[in-house]
Amino acid sequence: MSEATGFSGRRSVASNANGTETELDTPKRAIDTNGKVFDVPDYTIKDILSAIPKECYKRDLWWSLHYVVRDIAAIAVIGYVGTNYIPVWFPSSALARTAAYMVQSYLIGLFGFGLWILAHECGHSAFSDSNLVNDTVGWVLHSWWMVPYFSWKFSHSKHHKATGHMTRDMVFVPYTQEEYLEAKNKSKVAELMEEAPIVTLFNLIAQQIGGLQLYLATNATGQPYPGVSTFFKSHYWPTAPYFDAKDYWYIILSDIGIISTLTVNYLWYRAFGAHVVLINWFLPWLWVNHWLVFVTFLQHTDPTMPHYDAQEWTFAKGAAATIDRNFGFVGQHIFHDIIETHVLHHYCSRIPFYNARKATSAIKDVMGKHYRYEGENMWKSLWKVTRSCQFVENNDGKDGVYMFRNGNKIGPEPIAGN
Repeated sequence: MSEATGFSGRRSVASNANGTETELDTPKRAIDTNGKVFDVPDYTIKDILSAIPKECYKRDLWWSLHYVVRDIAAIAVIGYVGTNYIPVWFPSSALARTAAYMVQSYLIGLFGFGLWILAHECGHSAFSDSNLVNDTVGWVLHSWWMVPYFSWKFSHSKHHKATGHMTRDMVFVPYTQEEYLEAKNKSKVAELMEEAPIVTLFNLIAQQIGGLQLYLATNATGQPYPGVSTFFKSHYWPTAPYFDAKDYWYIILSDIGIISTLTVNYLWYRAFGAHVVLINWFLPWLWVNHWLVFVTFLQHTDPTMPHYDAQEWTFAKGAAATIDRNFGFVGQHIFHDIIETHVLHHYCSRIPFYNARKATSAIKDVMGKHYRYEGENMWKSLWKVTRSCQFVENNDGKDGVYMFRNGNKIGPEPIAGN
């Protein structure tokens, strides 16, 4: 196999004390989208968990709740000040008022996504030691941002159990080369039309605005489930194929949460008008949708990132198929470090975010070169990843390691017919 495309594990020879030669397996390798060698991790989940200090697992209910109070207070203050004082500050300029309202909605959306992350902590039982508290807080916060709490909790748990698995992972499951060709109605890699930047931009905007709701409603980017119609793959449908029979009434409760939010917003509109709901909930809701797709897409998609088939995948390998990035002050203090400590989160999701940096430092020593971190501007990364990570291919059709490729002539050429 040429290094321009990829290569798998090799055999090496070692001699024992008697001079007898024996063959040893070396870790499997591949060539990533940047043209660099990727070595498949060879440590175990036990190695990772043994390195994490025990105090990192401690969950403090009151400390967790104070973040909820903080984020809600920030949203309330921003909403009150903006709604009541922007007309006073800009009485004669509709353009200035509009710009100020956009800033108001943007800021509410930041803290709104912070609340979403705290609900996500609840779904992983990282918020407190009480399942009742976790599910109550999580249901309220997720429902407010139109995410069905239990539905998300159950499918997201399966995502964590099979991250990077080509046929079991639940979200951001990449196209194979064959699926990509079929979607493009092409028959050969050479016929892949280079995607114009304007097309990439259009697709990116659509993904950021509508990606979350499309996933919830249709399971887009999830497993295909042949023979199941789109409607019955929805996160709102209690017998969707990724739910268990015991989940039925929890899914109904999730739907009740969504209906409750719509009802509250309708009553809010009737009492105060559409403008107040628009700037204080609807536009921030769009921002929350954007941030969720922005963050999760970049946590699970990168030119250096592998996917595995059933024979090659292990939990330790799959959890390493994630990446930490840096979003500065907002990432650490408003988004609760979900961006900066996501690799650790996939190894042990019960560790609360406020202990995750210490735990991340501990597992870095075990992961070594397999720990992924990218410190460049995340907006730059978003463009780069979208252009370069269009589908995955297996190096030689049998080694079980899949790396991203594209039809934009970025990195190694795809292997024709693979």
